[in-house]
Amino acid sequence: MEKVLVTGIEPFDGDTVNPSWQIAQALAGERIGGAEVVALELPCVLGVANERLIAAIEQLHPKAVICLGLAGGRAEISLERVAINLIDARIPDNAGRQPIDVPVVAGGPVGYFSTLPIKAAVQRLRQQGIPAAVSYTAGTYNCNHIFYGLSHYIAGRQPAIKGGFVHIPYSHALAAEHPGKPSMALATMIEAIRSIVLTALTVEEDAVFGEGALH
Repeated sequence: MEKVLVTGIEPFDGDTVNPSWQIAQALAGERIGGAEVVALELPCVLGVANERLIAAIEQLHPKAVICLGLAGGRAEISLERVAINLIDARIPDNAGRQPIDVPVVAGGPVGYFSTLPIKAAVQRLRQQGIPAAVSYTAGTYNCNHIFYGLSHYIAGRQPAIKGGFVHIPYSHALAAEHPGKPSMALATMIEAIRSIVLTALTVEEDAVFGEGALH
């Protein structure tokens, strides 16, 4: 049976949980669009996260890879369009390292576009009543580092793989530790990622509609 790899990230910056990993765990073992979901927790350690991701891809040979990360403060499911070759860490990672103004991959291209059908996924999520949008910045920390590492690997080694990154809001439980921040029910986010997996596996040509940023 074909595989789809869904990754989450361990807690960081003092949080006790990371809903990106809770979502991946919840989907582990499900069969979606004819493929089995395999879940992997990545560390919030720059460099190490990409090594573990690539090792898992080479072991599983998945049809699609969907990496999840937490974007506290966002209010919707954000499908990232662009990964950039830059690490500019505002806070140390979980190994205490804080690289600033260094590339994810030395000598690599400035950026990559997601190979997921992101607009089709956004369209489907909105039809399901789930807030979603295309995002044009995955940040400059671990999430972008994972997204760029995945994209660089796909471009150079496995161009048939569909892969990309999805940012999620705080869960309600985690938002209780961050007063004033928007949140989304964990069950809703699990359903959203399930929908994105299905779209990735079944849609060959992305939808076309205006979803660009004005500023």
